[in-house]
Amino acid sequence: MIHVASFTFNPFQENTYILHDETKECIIIDPGCYTANERKQLTAFIQQNELQAVRLINTHCHLDHICGNAFIAKEYDLVLEAHQGEKVVLDASIDHGRMYGFVFDPSPSIEQYLREGEQVKFGNSVLDILFTPGHSPASISFYSEQDKFVIAGDVLFFMSIGRTDLPGGNHEALLHSIREQLFTLPEDTIVYNGHGQKTSIGFEKQNNPFF
Repeated sequence: MIHVASFTFNPFQENTYILHDETKECIIIDPGCYTANERKQLTAFIQQNELQAVRLINTHCHLDHICGNAFIAKEYDLVLEAHQGEKVVLDASIDHGRMYGFVFDPSPSIEQYLREGEQVKFGNSVLDILFTPGHSPASISFYSEQDKFVIAGDVLFFMSIGRTDLPGGNHEALLHSIREQLFTLPEDTIVYNGHGQKTSIGFEKQNNPFF
């Protein structure tokens, strides 16, 4: 069984996730830890639960989701994994951060490309990779059929959807991703998103004002 631990970090109130199972292996998704205290909170959780961090993954590469990449990569000797289509977003992240007055250590480059239709494996666990662009050019989501949840990044929120006014955003592509990739999942699937509270596929299909 996969356990999902969430942490809300940085001025953008981004949700960082640590997924772990009975083997004690864990993966870190979208580390937004920005301050020393936030970094300490994340590493303390890993240490206290005697976890072994084995993968560093981004759903997409907007600055609030990657500002902890450099720290995590160095702390646990991990390479960055994301979709190849997010490279352009990652490369622009430092300049984008300056526009917000948000300075952070540059993320390492993507060394392992994740592709839709493939799987992320750790310990005894498997996540299916779903291609969910629209908020960013090549955002991906991670679905556990067995444990009935999806890590959706900034694609689908509680009664909302991701913004599409950033470079590479596309409103129609985002709606298509939600309809064809997320709303086709079982209705009891929990949605762990990049900001705000978790929700479920069934609730959003019935109540999300964008649909």
